[in-house]
Amino acid sequence: MTAIDYDLEFIEYRTGWFRKRYTIELISIALVSDDGRTYYAVNRDMPVRRIRRHKWLMDNVVPHLPKGHGDQRIHMPKRWLFHYADERVKPQTQIAREVAAFIQTTDDPALWANYGAYDHVRLCWLWGLMPDLPPGVPMFTNDIQQEARRLGLRWDELPQQESGEHNALADARHNQTVRRWLAEQEARTS
Repeated sequence: MTAIDYDLEFIEYRTGWFRKRYTIELISIALVSDDGRTYYAVNRDMPVRRIRRHKWLMDNVVPHLPKGHGDQRIHMPKRWLFHYADERVKPQTQIAREVAAFIQTTDDPALWANYGAYDHVRLCWLWGLMPDLPPGVPMFTNDIQQEARRLGLRWDELPQQESGEHNALADARHNQTVRRWLAEQEARTS
């Protein structure tokens, strides 16, 4: 089995008539595989106006999105949250194809995320409904918090992330670090 640790940054909000429905929109996604491969993308189709009105996202997630280089007035107008020409910024349909290929080319993939319930739902929504999952994409995600609890460990006992929190790639790499640390703890007690 090959672990793929991943993280998504997203915005959730009410939608539809009388705001009775909810949705989760992708902002960015990162996958880090135990075979050494990484993937990171920013959703070009994210709901920019909603994100602008979301203070927490503006303070914690947007600063990690790709920015232009050089004179920002030329390369990145103030109204942009991220640099649209950056190679990591892609339409969601392209992200879906690339993420499927990343997972499908992994030998016996096992997905891992931290507090991964919403991450897994939004990951599956890249392709539509659950029956639309591409072959080889697992139908569940292992959760780091659930594994820590199973081992009798609290959040504050786990390795802490030093920087980059809410950057999907930094978070996915930290998830890998924590998952491997948890496996070491279990091996010591076995």
